[in-house]
Amino acid sequence: MTSTEEVESISEKSERLLNISMGPQHPSTHGVFRMKAVLDGETVVKLTPVFGYLHRNHEKLAERTSYLGNMPYTDRLDYFCSLTNNWAYALSVERLAGIEVPERAEYLRVITAELTRLQNHLAFLGFLLNDMGVWATVLIYGFREREKILDLFESLTGARMMCNYMRFGGCRCDVPDGWVEEAKRITDELPGVLDELEQLLTDNEIVVARTQGVGTVPGRKAINAGLTGPVLRASGVNYDVRKVDSYGVYDRFDFSVPLGSVGDCYDRFMLRLLEMRQSLNILKAALNELPSGPIINPKAKNRNLRPPAGEAYGRIESPKGELGFYLVSDKSGTPYRYRVRPPSLVNLTLLEDMCVGQKVADVVVILGSIDIILGEVDR
Repeated sequence: MTSTEEVESISEKSERLLNISMGPQHPSTHGVFRMKAVLDGETVVKLTPVFGYLHRNHEKLAERTSYLGNMPYTDRLDYFCSLTNNWAYALSVERLAGIEVPERAEYLRVITAELTRLQNHLAFLGFLLNDMGVWATVLIYGFREREKILDLFESLTGARMMCNYMRFGGCRCDVPDGWVEEAKRITDELPGVLDELEQLLTDNEIVVARTQGVGTVPGRKAINAGLTGPVLRASGVNYDVRKVDSYGVYDRFDFSVPLGSVGDCYDRFMLRLLEMRQSLNILKAALNELPSGPIINPKAKNRNLRPPAGEAYGRIESPKGELGFYLVSDKSGTPYRYRVRPPSLVNLTLLEDMCVGQKVADVVVILGSIDIILGEVDR
C-alpha cells in the first residue's frame, strides 16, 4: 500500500506540473501539428505529439486512381521535395512492372534529386535558426539560393514545387537548351555560399549553446526506432540508401556519407551542411558525364498501365530519410494496395525521448532539427 507520505508527495508533485499545448498553429511546427507537453517548472517531463490535422486520405485515394494518375499526388507528400517523391514512386512501379530506365533518364533523376537535397537543406538551416529565435538572416540566405534551384525546376518541369516530372521508365521531358550550363554555374557558386554559412554558424556561441547536448539520441536507440536519413547518421550510424541499394546510377559517383558522433541537435545541423558538400560532388560529376540518348523507355506504358500480379517496394534516400512505396498489383489499372513509408513520420517517433529532461524552450529547436513536413506525416 502507498503510505500517507508517498500520497502527499505525489499530490504535491502533481500540483507543480503544468500542462501546455503547443499548436496546432504554433509557428515552429512546420505545418499543422500539435504537441501536448507536461512541464515541471521549465523542464519537460512528458510530451505527446498529436497528428492528423492534415490527413488527406492519400493512400486510399491512390487505390482508386490509375498508376500514372497517382504521380501528381506524390508531389503533395513532402511538398518541398516533389522530385524525390516522384522518383520513389516511379521506382516502385518500375519494379512492379519490370520496366527498364534509359541511362540519360537515370542521370537526370540523380541530378534533380541532388538539387532537391540542396534546396531542402538550405531551407532547413534557415528554419532551424529561425526556430531558435536567433535571426532571419540565414533563412533569407538559404531561400536566396533555393530560388535559383527552383528556377531550374521551373524551366525543366514547368513548376517550381509540384513538378510531376518522373514517368515510369524515365522522365517526362528532356532538359531545355542552356539548362545544364545554368545548373553547372549554380553548382560552382554554392561552395562559396556554404563556406559563408559555416563561418557564420558552426562556432556561433548562440548556435552552440542552443544545440550542443540538446535532444541527444544514441545510435542504438535510433536504429531500434527505425530512424533514417540525416537524423540517423547524426547518431553515428552509417546507413544511406544511396550506398546500400545503389539505385539509379549512384554507384558511378564517388561520395562519402558524413556521420555525427553525439546525435544531438548540433550534429543534426552540421550533418546537413556536410551532406550538401557531397551533393555538390555528385552533381558536378553527373552534369559533366550526362550521356545522350532517350529520356524514357519507348516500350514503357504510362497510360493504362496494368502490371502483372505481385508486390514491390521501392525506396530512395530522400532529403529527410528513407522514402518508400509498397505496392500490390491485382492486374488492374489501379494499385490493389498502396502504402507510403514517410521519413518525417518515422523520425518523429523519438520526439518525446529527445525532449524529456530538456527545457521547454528547447522543444521547438529539437523538432526543427528533425526536419519534418506535415504533408508526409499525415498524408
